[in-house]
Amino acid sequence: MNPWFLAIRPKTLPAGAAPVVLGTALAFAAGKFAVLPALATLVCALLMQIASNLINDLYDYRKGADTAERLGPPRAVSSGMLSEQAVKRAAWLAAGTAFVLGQYLVWTGGWQILAIGVVSLIAAWAYTGGPVPLAYIGLGEVCAFVFYGVVSVCGTYYLQAHEWSPIALLFSLAPAFWSANILLVNNIRDIPTDAAVGKRTLAVRIGEENARLLYCFIVGAALLVPAYYALTWREWWMLLPLLAAPLGMMACRSAMTLQGAALNALLLQTVRLLIVHTALIAGVLCGKALFL
Repeated sequence: MNPWFLAIRPKTLPAGAAPVVLGTALAFAAGKFAVLPALATLVCALLMQIASNLINDLYDYRKGADTAERLGPPRAVSSGMLSEQAVKRAAWLAAGTAFVLGQYLVWTGGWQILAIGVVSLIAAWAYTGGPVPLAYIGLGEVCAFVFYGVVSVCGTYYLQAHEWSPIALLFSLAPAFWSANILLVNNIRDIPTDAAVGKRTLAVRIGEENARLLYCFIVGAALLVPAYYALTWREWWMLLPLLAAPLGMMACRSAMTLQGAALNALLLQTVRLLIVHTALIAGVLCGKALFL
């Protein structure tokens, strides 16, 4: 397998793309869709996620978290397929390119977008780097929730509509929950190896059984976000994303039964849920704008 494929982790990239798609659908539904900001936001979001994945690969190796006992896919640096310097340069390149392209977004959206971009860059490094890595103190899922949900959806909408929206904030919770669960699956799988090196993820802190129950709770919360909107605003068409509920039930069953390396299958199930649920919400939003 190509080592850069391992380092970039393309199977996780839907977590970066989905909230941008949802934010764009919300702007389209509001009659404020703007193609260039939408495309630039998508590219910057993916570059930032790639940079974060590369930094994670590098710093987990330096901190001894990626060992031969790890049950997830092999990491490029710890396996010796890529050098630390090569991954570090690639991370700088991805982050730097995102920063340069982001200047168009700053020009479009103003200082608020600059602040979001700077904080996002710092968070990408602080997740596993720095003196107190966020992933090592149980805040990884919180970071995923904030940056791959709330910030991304609301920021995407703002860049096209030039206003903040409480509706965008509400809908941002759906991809935020899914992104948190993607990370939670990884951390449940890695409890033994993480605990051995002092990586106190949320799953390590609350224990495996509670982490599995939390996964199921988050699945339910994500599925209920558009349903809450439908019931509150009497917009019954937004109940259609509940079509993803059977996939959610299957994922919960897997979360409560799969062990060890088999949890990698649950990771793919969770990514699939993110894609399907986000596509359903975005499709309903755009469909209503076009035909109703």
